[in-house]
Amino acid sequence: MHPRNPHNGRYDFAQLTAASPALAPFVVSNPAGDNSIDFANPAAVKALNQALLRQHYDVQHWDVPAGYLCPPIPGRADYLHYAADLLATDNAGTVPTDKAVHVLDIGVGANCVYPIIGTKAYGWRFVGSETDSVALKAAKSMVAANPALANRVELRAQSHQAFVFEDIVKPREEFDLVVCNPPFHASAEEAASGSRRKGRNLGYPKTSGAPVLNFGGQNTELWCEGGEEGFLKRMVAQSVGVRERVLWFSTLISKKETLPSIYHFLKLAGSPETRTIEMKQGQKISRIVAWTFQTPEQRQEWAARRWKAHQQASQPI
Repeated sequence: MHPRNPHNGRYDFAQLTAASPALAPFVVSNPAGDNSIDFANPAAVKALNQALLRQHYDVQHWDVPAGYLCPPIPGRADYLHYAADLLATDNAGTVPTDKAVHVLDIGVGANCVYPIIGTKAYGWRFVGSETDSVALKAAKSMVAANPALANRVELRAQSHQAFVFEDIVKPREEFDLVVCNPPFHASAEEAASGSRRKGRNLGYPKTSGAPVLNFGGQNTELWCEGGEEGFLKRMVAQSVGVRERVLWFSTLISKKETLPSIYHFLKLAGSPETRTIEMKQGQKISRIVAWTFQTPEQRQEWAARRWKAHQQASQPI
């Protein structure tokens, strides 16, 4: 994991249960004799997330509606820390912090995890877009219940499933970074098959019914027309329309088979620079692909105008 990731190591269940006593009933001893939880149990996974967010991010009120995505916190944190390093490459090696940095989270979900981590770790401001009305309502309630988020996170409804940036990015609005965790699958059937396969790996009993998802996930969170590749084709094509108002676009790539396609889409879109960042969490390898439409000189001008000017203005007199 990234060296700044606070989850870079084993979970300290003594500290986690002290921060969130509701986790305690789910802590068990694994075959190696270490404390853990049953990661096949959705309730245990949610309780762990609540404890992690309380201990590390000062979020006292966090929940997701039943069946909605409850993502693993360490992996989400890794994405933002590597994205922070990406911004630092245009800022003389220093990660820009505080409200000067404006981030757009495409598909923020009911969990709102990227804004939670980014505001705590770096003080960034976030806009989160969401097509699901239930998820959007839940995220708004959670933000309102946590004062540390209320003035730094804005949530916006996306009414068109096919739109990524349109109706979300306002006229003359600028973003330093776009983050995205796209749907993996191309159909509900494919998503269900993947969930059953994952369930077998976690030790679920075989069943003919709908698979139980330990990390949850609604249809809009798990699949879309064309799957990951189809979503990213639309995202890249539509990023051209806001290319002058976004410094870096980025997305998580779950399938390495998608990489050649997104490189092809980016070449067609005319991006002059793309970067691929590999992340490792245990045996799992995932990737971030980032792209920009600005030259190095333009990015330096951007940093001086938005970040350095803000940092100078924030210095005590």
